[in-house]
Amino acid sequence: MPVEFVGGLFPRNQLAPRSAYRAPIDLAYLRDLARAHEHAGFDRVLIASGGGDPAVLAGFAAAQTERLGFMIAHRPGVAPPVQAARAFATLDQVTGGRIRLHTITGFAPEAEYGDTLADKAERYARADEYLQIVRRTWTEDAPFDFDGKYYSLRNAFSPVKPIQKPHIPVSLGGSSDAAYRVAVRHTDLYALWAEPLADTAERIAKLRGIAAAESKPVPRVSLSVRLIIGPTEDIAWERARAIVAALERNTAQAGGLPGGDRGQSGGGQRQLALAARGEVFDKALFVGTSAAIGGGTDSTSLVGTPETIVEALLAYHDIGVTTFLTRGYDPLHDAIDYGRYIIGAVREEIARRELAAA
Repeated sequence: MPVEFVGGLFPRNQLAPRSAYRAPIDLAYLRDLARAHEHAGFDRVLIASGGGDPAVLAGFAAAQTERLGFMIAHRPGVAPPVQAARAFATLDQVTGGRIRLHTITGFAPEAEYGDTLADKAERYARADEYLQIVRRTWTEDAPFDFDGKYYSLRNAFSPVKPIQKPHIPVSLGGSSDAAYRVAVRHTDLYALWAEPLADTAERIAKLRGIAAAESKPVPRVSLSVRLIIGPTEDIAWERARAIVAALERNTAQAGGLPGGDRGQSGGGQRQLALAARGEVFDKALFVGTSAAIGGGTDSTSLVGTPETIVEALLAYHDIGVTTFLTRGYDPLHDAIDYGRYIIGAVREEIARRELAAA
């Protein structure tokens, strides 16, 4: 299966002070960042929910590009499922079939949007119902009823259907057992944050086991990891240390954690436990960037020369990773460098191996 590369589309440089997040969205920068990812060879970009509305940003970026796909973060339960399904079907048509729905439940409810369901297991149970409804809305040609614990619908229907068939692809990120179960039931891609190879292999094995127990196909696996590149190992690590210092400074200036969750999510807890074990794993995996913000985001990094990072990515591919969600701390310039030094090299080596095996 071809390897997929996903970048990140954020309207600001992530090393900017936290106060910059209150500034108006820089549309020129967003346009240039989207085009840089397209020219670099990325398949799509993640648009997270921490800034502007992801669907609106995707619509804008799609108008500035031709082939780039968009992985749109979405919280089940914040919007009614039929309304959300129709909105995403509309966006799929507007973008020419270039979107993916990326489901996240979060480590806590978003009370500011009216979500008060605090229990994580219940939020995943609600997500299970939500995705059932969304997928039926995309695929069924007649109105349908739905009776569940969280949703009760009569004559649910959308006349607008996605271009992509049978429906818009769905991915999910999470670390709990409930996340695995929802992933195998409703998604084709399960997203992990980067951990050491042995830990990642265990999580992939667990995903496969749960899929077998549910009699479902095994979703493909996405690995989220930052790439910090240098022309030499020493320069790459100097850059990594400078990034850690900037993250720590911004965290302190913000009076707390700007991006993580203080270990409240399952993934955040795993990151903090990983940081307690050490700082560098498998030669290139660096957890200092995660520790600098307290964990809880896709903030672990691979550090080194392009050759070192390509080797590290191939090692993850060998244990079952099919998609790499790679974004940098200097997003525009890093996207260009990833295209120049990483993406083509990884794809060429995987193609060479597949040809040799055949």
